Amino acid sequence: MARDDRPDETQEAAEAESASSAASSSPSSSSSADARAARPRRDAVARAAVDVKDRFSSRGHAMARYVAQRVVLKPTIWSITSVTVIDRDRLKGVEGGFIVVANHSSHLDAPLILGALPRRLARYLATGAAADYFFDVPWRRKLTELFFNAFPVQRGSSTATPAGTPGSPTPQAPGAVAAAAAAAAHPSTGATAIPSAARRKAAAKVAARRRAGQPTVSARSLLERGYPVLVFPEGTRSKDGTVASFKPGAAALAAACDVPIIPLALIGAHIAHPRGSSWPRPGRLPVGVAFGDPMRPDPGETPLDFSARLRAEILRLKDANTARILGPEHPSEGARP
Repeated sequence: MARDDRPDETQEAAEAESASSAASSSPSSSSSADARAARPRRDAVARAAVDVKDRFSSRGHAMARYVAQRVVLKPTIWSITSVTVIDRDRLKGVEGGFIVVANHSSHLDAPLILGALPRRLARYLATGAAADYFFDVPWRRKLTELFFNAFPVQRGSSTATPAGTPGSPTPQAPGAVAAAAAAAAHPSTGATAIPSAARRKAAAKVAARRRAGQPTVSARSLLERGYPVLVFPEGTRSKDGTVASFKPGAAALAAACDVPIIPLALIGAHIAHPRGSSWPRPGRLPVGVAFGDPMRPDPGETPLDFSARLRAEILRLKDANTARILGPEHPSEGARP
């Protein structure tokens, strides 16, 4: 595997649809029938979405993100940690909509992914962020949108999951390191302990937009328009770097939208920037981003099985590259049963 440390050249939710939910969880025979019945509507939605003009499709916004991500965020992260990117050339054939899936243990994770992806793939990558925190005040919303191309996610809502199916990953905030670097948030507090009133207010805003006929954004709608999204299937950050079981939302979303998943392993991030810390540890500790080959569900494979296969691949990538990134004294970071 080749190491690629050169600079490049230049967080999730969807509306739950009953047909999509049934297709994700029913046996393969009824799944096929449901999928065929839902396909005309999905195709119509996709055709209409092509005409949507917003910041997700704006070249001007993409250029502003380039400055924020490649001139501010990436140099900051790369200067305070020692980053190794492995097998980025596996992504040469990837284009259009796709899902990035990774293990999650640190606020470094999203910035590392954005910086490690080739610019052509990171250019329009969108991340789900908690609506009741990152979109509750204008200054924080604008900075979150700028650095992470974020879209709002209603936490705790049964109809706001990345795949529009039960058991989907909990939406994750984009990362306090970047927010601290840009004075965008207080990483020591993050998005925890949000009053339920704030969540109700955020949900009411989305409902009002829907009643007014204004477009709402979800992971599914972005994928149908050809834009990639980032998902952490564990649903929360690991405390010790071990990988918890994956929730099947990302796998179901990939099947519903017929897009590939890019698995990648983040190595050493929980050591460089442990959960609960407000800034990475000094000394430029080593971290790694190891890419796997794009994956799709096999014929008849359920979202649960595909999700388990994704987790196994990320564990394989971690095991194969941990000693290379952290040294022989750390042969493996382990996996949670």
